[in-house]
Amino acid sequence: MELTISLETVCRIILRAREYEAQVPAVDPDDGSNPSDDRAVEVLEDENNPAVEEELTAIIEDLAEDEQAELIALALVGRGSYDASEWDEALTAAAEEVDDPAGWLMGLALLSAYLEAGLAAFDLSCDDIGQVV
Repeated sequence: MELTISLETVCRIILRAREYEAQVPAVDPDDGSNPSDDRAVEVLEDENNPAVEEELTAIIEDLAEDEQAELIALALVGRGSYDASEWDEALTAAAEEVDDPAGWLMGLALLSAYLEAGLAAFDLSCDDIGQVV
């Protein structure tokens, strides 16, 4: 299996997906309280940042159709829907069954983990990739 999508691009998507997955809605039951009284715990939450979602969506949408299909197939292999030996089937399913690649991928709660597991199934990883921005 040889990917047409670059490993650097997949790793960048994984990095941005981690940022996206880490976001939580602001939940402060006593929003009017004094920050020193509640020990300012809200700063520990990574609140929703629409720029992260927009960037991740744009990266995926800017890929060629075959690259989008490969990204989806990697996620399918990573979540166990297909085995690495079934790459062609995963690729076919990705190309035929997904009308909105960015929406489908963004809908996966564990997108970064699935992509990492998909890469690992083919003995690939982001470990040797330098700083991904």
